[in-house]
Amino acid sequence: MTEEKIAQLDGPTNSFSEVERLALEYADRMALDHHNMDDAFFDRLREKFSDEQILELGMMIGQFIGFGRLLMVLDLESKFCAIDAGS
Repeated sequence: MTEEKIAQLDGPTNSFSEVERLALEYADRMALDHHNMDDAFFDRLREKFSDEQILELGMMIGQFIGFGRLLMVLDLESKFCAIDAGS
């Protein structure tokens, strides 16, 4: 993803494709609401992704979630964000 697209993640509008939005929803639900991922959601995923892609995407999402949690519990998260003075 480009920095421009990353900046759009929290914005009211974005240029993500339908497939990208679905992958982002998958990541959000895995991180925040994984107990409520039902068959209907996986049916929606299967409309755009193969079973292999769903598994691979889920594995990558899980790795990033796990890595973020590990950084947090080991207190290795950055305390400050660099701010670009030009923006």
